[in-house]
Amino acid sequence: MSLKTTLEKLPFYNDAVLPYHFAQSVVAGTKNGWPGKKLHVIGVTGTNGKTTTCFMLWHMLNHAGLKTGLMTTVAWGVEELEPELGHMTTVDAFTLNKRIKTIKDQGAEYLVLEVTSHALAEFRTLGIPVEIAIFTNLTHEHLDYHKTIEKYRAAKGKLFKKAKFSILNADDPACKYYEKLSREYITYGIKNGQNQAKDIKLSVNGVKYSCGDMNIETKIPGEFNVYNSLAAALAGKKLGLTNKQIEDGIKTLDSVEGRMNIIDEGQPFTVIVDYAHAPDALEKVFDSIKDHKGRVISVHGGAGRRDSSTRPIRGAILAKNSDIVIITEDDSRDEDPEKIAEGFIEGAKKHGKVMDEDLFKELDREKAIKLAFEKAKPGDVVLILGKGHEKTILRADGPHDFEDIKVAKKLLRQ
Repeated sequence: MSLKTTLEKLPFYNDAVLPYHFAQSVVAGTKNGWPGKKLHVIGVTGTNGKTTTCFMLWHMLNHAGLKTGLMTTVAWGVEELEPELGHMTTVDAFTLNKRIKTIKDQGAEYLVLEVTSHALAEFRTLGIPVEIAIFTNLTHEHLDYHKTIEKYRAAKGKLFKKAKFSILNADDPACKYYEKLSREYITYGIKNGQNQAKDIKLSVNGVKYSCGDMNIETKIPGEFNVYNSLAAALAGKKLGLTNKQIEDGIKTLDSVEGRMNIIDEGQPFTVIVDYAHAPDALEKVFDSIKDHKGRVISVHGGAGRRDSSTRPIRGAILAKNSDIVIITEDDSRDEDPEKIAEGFIEGAKKHGKVMDEDLFKELDREKAIKLAFEKAKPGDVVLILGKGHEKTILRADGPHDFEDIKVAKKLLRQ
């Protein structure tokens, strides 16, 4: 185990290194000529929905003729996107500023930037003015780092303090907190907000709804994509796009890698790959398939050196919403995968699941996916959850090539 890995486990480590992070961001910005100041930046933060909202915005703006760069968990670039191979959303300050400079040099006028609480706490976005900040939602996550939900909420609040204009999800309890921090804002939602989605129609092929004089349609399913697309649409409105530009831009986005991706290789059951790994995100995935008639088989695991308190919670969510649960590996890092799995199994058992009957442990992720396919019957749905777009799996000896989508396709073809 490295010295850095050991130090990171100290309870005061995150606060102790803040001066270092600040200095690093100053050097990174200076070295690259503070490239963020030369772009119109839209920052998106929240626990879930950030990446999809960013992709919708990026696609919509480019479709409308506004050359726009993108930096997210999944990919970065302008027209040709580069995959994000590191397992982090907002990269370190040096990489961030270097990439923003590249995006500017490619002729972009706008930048859609996915912003995490870690990045805000560690000054990674220092010197990047934000014209529009979007808040998607706030739920239990990253408390291994922030320690309390209040500190997590406050870290994200930095984005709204610096933004000229904020777009806030009024259906989330944290909205009121961010309203107080924002200079100017509008709100959106399904139940609350100045801009409400009405006449919502959900299907496995996407969502449709109206908001004022806009009629929005997406090709990405799930009620949560009502929120994501509405936030993107309102940002488009603020930037002066017409309703047609907004509607066409959102409708023509086919998918976002690792976000509710349906894998079809001709099999008689449905396979969906999604990045969901926080409790709220898992609940939303299950809610999006609640009208499905067949059985639900879920494959999921937890990352090592991350908030262990959510493991029994997630195990319970899986058990409550699935007919069969298969617990497997995720990015275990230097933590024992068996120990990680125990937390999930504990939660699943409390909701009535029985080992080797409707609850299984297979710590080889590929074998776990194969097991799910073997157990699937015509009309069932198999959910492969937690890694989504990621290209590697992090084990104790380092990263190994692994993509849920590619593995699923390969196994289904066999």
